[in-house]
Amino acid sequence: MNVGICGIGGRMGAAILNIAVERGHKLTGAFDAAGSKYSGMNATNIVNNSLADCIVTVSDEAALSKTDGVIDFSAPAATLLLLKQAKVSSTPLVIGTTGFNTDEINAIREASGTIPLLFSPNMSLGVNLLFKLTELASSALTTDYDVEIFESHHRFKKDAPSGTAKRLLEIVRENMNGLASARTVNGREGITGERPSAEIGMHAMRGGNIIGEHTVFYVGMDERIELTHRAAGREAFARGAIAAMEFLAGKKPGLYSMYDVLGI
Repeated sequence: MNVGICGIGGRMGAAILNIAVERGHKLTGAFDAAGSKYSGMNATNIVNNSLADCIVTVSDEAALSKTDGVIDFSAPAATLLLLKQAKVSSTPLVIGTTGFNTDEINAIREASGTIPLLFSPNMSLGVNLLFKLTELASSALTTDYDVEIFESHHRFKKDAPSGTAKRLLEIVRENMNGLASARTVNGREGITGERPSAEIGMHAMRGGNIIGEHTVFYVGMDERIELTHRAAGREAFARGAIAAMEFLAGKKPGLYSMYDVLGI
């Protein structure tokens, strides 16, 4: 495929480019912010491979039209601009950017009426299996089990809790009877009183170079269930993003998920 990458100068952009050329795809759209240190440079400076032979520019409709689809790991403002351009150029999008507010998420959903669009807070195939397992566990258990969500990331991550942790929270609310309107507690401090059942704890850790770890705890009076995913490298997310782009090839406009990629 001829692939485009938005946010190519970032850590994830480089990882995605590396996996893309490893799988034989050609980079035909290399997009980053105007002030990026890679702006105007050849992407072979990021990954030394002839398939990465493409000049890094800002995104526009003409550049998008040269690709079979674009993988976006940038920032919410950049993603919203990319959405507008992709609707004009009819370019499929894989969006892995996080930190969107409700209105921005609605804009992504609206765009899927025009283009094939896969949106996921986490592109890892393993994390998406964690989402499914959380759905199953939450459907099976009752509020006799207290639910706490814990996530860890590197010190450079800008948003908290992570998009993955927020999605896990949504899944618990949607599937565990009695928790649809439970309040979320982001950490605890002081005299908090006894923990009520209708509460979901959310905890974020930031430090060092942790790639990403997520655990959903179901804590009963006599037992504890832990569902955990730990990423050993960004390649896990990059491989999932490339798999998502390959999945979108030839698809009709619509909003797809990594469940579709996994076939679950």
